[in-house]
Amino acid sequence: MSYRRAPRRTLLAVATLTAALALSACSSDDKGRSGGGGDTNFVTNTGGIATVAKGERKAPNAIKGETLDGKQLDVAALKGKVVVLNVWGSWCPPCRAEAPHFAKVSEELKAKGVEFVGINTRDANIKPALEFEKAYEVGYPSLYDPAGRIILNGFPKGTLNPQAIPSTVVLDKDGKIAARSLMALNEEKLRSMIAPLIAEK
Repeated sequence: MSYRRAPRRTLLAVATLTAALALSACSSDDKGRSGGGGDTNFVTNTGGIATVAKGERKAPNAIKGETLDGKQLDVAALKGKVVVLNVWGSWCPPCRAEAPHFAKVSEELKAKGVEFVGINTRDANIKPALEFEKAYEVGYPSLYDPAGRIILNGFPKGTLNPQAIPSTVVLDKDGKIAARSLMALNEEKLRSMIAPLIAEK
């Protein structure tokens, strides 16, 4: 759908999301923030990682589209695995800082049933995003979401949704939203988000 033909409500929502992400872009804030308001039952530890108890988790809406390499990807097809969703932009210094950790951990945990999917946003031109992936040897796919539509529509209100760039959201094996970080992650913190979900039965 072109911007010219898009309904005003959709354009307004995308503009609102873009503004919100711009305000929190490249956040290095170590404090956890909840998403969506209301009685969310989120627990945020001192490292800024928010989690949801297994019985309280909700599934995301559709998180799917075209990847940076032109393929189609639907995250729902990865149900049964732990899925790490990382929102990033090539222009974002904290994203560059965490990229080597994500590349390393994604390779090492693949055999344990963990899949990584990037969500590239606010890169109006795809070339810098592709160069980013090459420079940091990112071996997993990234959905191309320059206007933030996947981010806006993929995470229901009241869930642990991305509110900064970078953000990382982890889905459990049932495809439900289990954990979120709103800051750049080092290897230790990234593994600490994923490990409890690998261990879940």
